Amino acid sequence: MVPKPLAFLLRVMDHVHRDETTSFINEISGDYVKPTPEDETEYKHERGQWDRKLDFILSLIGYSVGVSNLWRFPYLCLRNGGGAFLIPFFFFLLAIGIPMFYLEVCLGQFSGTSPLFVWKLCPLFKGIGWGCCIVSGITSIYYVAVLAWVMFYFINSFYPTLPWFTCDNWWNTDTCIGPVHDNGTELNSTVPVSTSDVGYNYDNATVFLRSSMGNITLRNVSRTGFGDKTAAEEFWQYYVLRKSDGLDDMGTLQPHLVGCLFVSWLFIFLCLIKGIKSLGKVVYVTALLPYILLTILLIRGLLLPGAADGIKFYIYPDFSKLANYSVWIEAALQVFFSLGAAWGSVITMASYNKFHNNCFRDAIIVTLADGLTSFYSGFVIFSVVGFMAKEANLSITEVATEGPGLALVAYPEAITKMPLPQLWAVLFFLMLFTLGLDSQFGMFENLVAGIIDAFPHKLQRYRTFVTGGMAILFFLVSLPLTLNGGIYIFQLMDWFTSAFCLVITGLMESVIIGWIYGVHRFGRDIELMLGRRPGVIMRFCWCISNPIILLMVFFVTVTGYQMPTYDGYKYPTAARGMGFLFSMLPIFPIPIVMVWELSRAKGTLWQRFYQTLRPSKDWKPALKDYQPDYQTDNHEFVLPLTSLMPCRETK
Repeated sequence: MVPKPLAFLLRVMDHVHRDETTSFINEISGDYVKPTPEDETEYKHERGQWDRKLDFILSLIGYSVGVSNLWRFPYLCLRNGGGAFLIPFFFFLLAIGIPMFYLEVCLGQFSGTSPLFVWKLCPLFKGIGWGCCIVSGITSIYYVAVLAWVMFYFINSFYPTLPWFTCDNWWNTDTCIGPVHDNGTELNSTVPVSTSDVGYNYDNATVFLRSSMGNITLRNVSRTGFGDKTAAEEFWQYYVLRKSDGLDDMGTLQPHLVGCLFVSWLFIFLCLIKGIKSLGKVVYVTALLPYILLTILLIRGLLLPGAADGIKFYIYPDFSKLANYSVWIEAALQVFFSLGAAWGSVITMASYNKFHNNCFRDAIIVTLADGLTSFYSGFVIFSVVGFMAKEANLSITEVATEGPGLALVAYPEAITKMPLPQLWAVLFFLMLFTLGLDSQFGMFENLVAGIIDAFPHKLQRYRTFVTGGMAILFFLVSLPLTLNGGIYIFQLMDWFTSAFCLVITGLMESVIIGWIYGVHRFGRDIELMLGRRPGVIMRFCWCISNPIILLMVFFVTVTGYQMPTYDGYKYPTAARGMGFLFSMLPIFPIPIVMVWELSRAKGTLWQRFYQTLRPSKDWKPALKDYQPDYQTDNHEFVLPLTSLMPCRETK
């Protein structure tokens, strides 16, 4: 149930005074009759349409709620003031999350097409659509590697003894830190969990080292950085990845990862084999199951010793942190990237909606679901982090971590200390797999929809073959990630691909809708769908606050950007250059398409700019009943500050 103050604010954001509401529908056609549901179904019969409204909502929730909600948000709370971090987080969720999400849902629902063609509303910037497809494509390549890793952990969770629990495996080194003898006799050791992928941070810890002869020796060591690894980290580094020393030694394909990668792509193909028809059924499992598993893991975590300390540390507010601007920037970044705006997937999934669907309600539901899931997952993680700290006799800050180090090293290490560890391992990795699978659905469907929309009459009937062909292609392209040096490629792609382009895309979307296409005209398009225009606060967000916030985020990201490293490995200059190429690939189409569109236009340079900034003649609402009388020739540029003021239109 939404709190009353929040519900009031949301009503204000979408409120429109009756006296300023114009009958835009009547302006289009004096004989307007609202289409029946049968009419709306007919106009999207060829392209496809969600069978139920809940299909769309669950698909968006599944896409937005991903692994970052689980392994990044709780750590950000810990680092940025605990419960105090919720203030900037939910502020930006309302200030930028809902407006950006609502904007993209409206674009997709109104146009009924993918991001590749939705920018006909401003032809000069059609390159944005190409950029969205490129970033979705690159991310789809390396994101499935995470699914392959998780699947391999899931398979190994069924062994009688979890393989990341002991140091007597063939991949373990002589200095492996493990909790058991080679014969399985348990030892009482105080072994902390890795704080990151690059080393440990604890002093004078009593550890057990496995010698080359298989004997266990007790040694008191002082750890300050790189060196010996726990059994869980050696399982990750030397068995799952079997990583090499760097990019100059890529090694060979690892059959276990190739198999898991293939099965992951097979899952994706089968779930999208009929597009949204099959996806709309799968999400009832993949979107809802993680919440059931999270709740089970939370209940188990709360019963562990030290859980209360971990949760207290997680939610205890340190309001002094709010004076640091970096806390607010990190909150804005987390909201923006977690929701998945500017990737194009939201536009694609919304394009399958009925034209008169209440997309404002959907945007609120999905945005709040994403934010509240992040908050909820923090209790799951920190109940276990508190347990880990108590077991290792360390402070929570020394064992808390983020990213794959949490999901694939720290948490599995903690699972080994629980009763019935196989059960909790199976549940945990099943949850991770479903979280990642849903996010991949959105990105991959974005690519498939773009290709089919380019040739709708030729490819729509062959959607299954298009999806299968794309899945095979991406499986082959992602094979280098299964090499011994694949983790270095993964880190490079993950570090650079979405670093700048998504913020730039989000900024351009807001500027184009607010200042070029015009929030005034965009409001009339929304009125055509919903019967009312967005309120003044929503329009203010699109025109003023969103561009300012995203511009600040971009500036801070650029000025504070650092080169990637992995486990102490520093990337060579050539690799860094390749990384910057990854970051710029989604941006290149924007100026290229600009030049192309200007060269096709007629007149002076200024006239060409003016023509390409206006909607193209084939920019129409998706509902065919509205298309004949929809006007684009009389488009006028209206200053956003003018359109924000209350006014009464004259017919």
